[in-house]
Amino acid sequence: MTRAPLRVGLLGYGLAGRVFHAPLIAATPGLRLDAVVTRDPGRREQVRADHPDARLLADADELWRAAETVDLVVVATPNRQHVPLARAAIRAGLPVVVDKPLAPTSAEGRALVGEAAAAGVPLTVFQNRRWDGDFLTVRRLVEEGRLGRVHRFESRFERWRPAIKPGWRESGAVGEAGGALFDLGAHLIDQALRLFGPAERVYAEVDRRRPGVEVDDDAFVALTHTGGVRSHLWMSAVAAQTGPRLRVLGDRAAYVVDELDVQEALLRAGHRPDDPSWSRVDPSAYGRLGADGEAPTVPTENGRYQEFYARVAAALTGGGPMPVDPADAVEVVALIELAHEAAARGVTLPVPPTR
Repeated sequence: MTRAPLRVGLLGYGLAGRVFHAPLIAATPGLRLDAVVTRDPGRREQVRADHPDARLLADADELWRAAETVDLVVVATPNRQHVPLARAAIRAGLPVVVDKPLAPTSAEGRALVGEAAAAGVPLTVFQNRRWDGDFLTVRRLVEEGRLGRVHRFESRFERWRPAIKPGWRESGAVGEAGGALFDLGAHLIDQALRLFGPAERVYAEVDRRRPGVEVDDDAFVALTHTGGVRSHLWMSAVAAQTGPRLRVLGDRAAYVVDELDVQEALLRAGHRPDDPSWSRVDPSAYGRLGADGEAPTVPTENGRYQEFYARVAAALTGGGPMPVDPADAVEVVALIELAHEAAARGVTLPVPPTR
């Protein structure tokens, strides 16, 4: 007997909802984009064009009043709404995916995770860059011992955006969780922790470079992991020339890759992961593995953003784990908070236990 697809209610149809969540949900066997919540007229027209079979709702209350019509809620709204909307979904008994960052503070995130656990409602966080092709390649090289003992991990999300764009991401209002450290650092820190384990010390430089900017647009975070690896993480909107996406140094070899994973660009261009050529990397963009000038290229693994929602569907139908433990997302937010404090005080800070 064929199981009916799980009905998904998507909250928000801005960048996150339109470019990332909706296409990935639509391309995942076992899921159906059933309803989209947005009141913006232009975005409602875009939903009609992109997903004509999806119901359009003006606000989340409409969804909660008809909670029995969906099986999963995805929160892809501005950051300030993540916690209240996820909490409403939990109280409605609906499994929920929350875009990163889970919450503007670790205390709010920890409380939300506790509430979901107490209610027995599955909760996960969209840390999609765990399935970047470059990250998957680095993880494989580390696990295979191709680099030897890693001592330094360098990772960058750098952009050249000298003009300030309007919108909440550049707002300094309390609770918005705007700025480069929350936006880009949430990915970089999560990747570093997944590769090399918990951090024990944090140093950071967090700056506002563009005239009139309200939030950090240029940041550097240094993590010392309990295993001894040092992660150096850069995130910037003012990098007129960008550095390598990843550089990993070990006692046998180094691995360097220059280009950002291709999946975001493909999604922005309207491609979906069920396309036959999804996420293939041109050999000219492969990373280099080696030492002392001898560094042949290594094929980059295909990125697999589609795996996130495939695992969500499997968890909800088969009872397995959700793809991202929300406690991991709380740990990331706690490190972002600590990085802000370390930068403000000009010191290196120890990392207290977060679990």
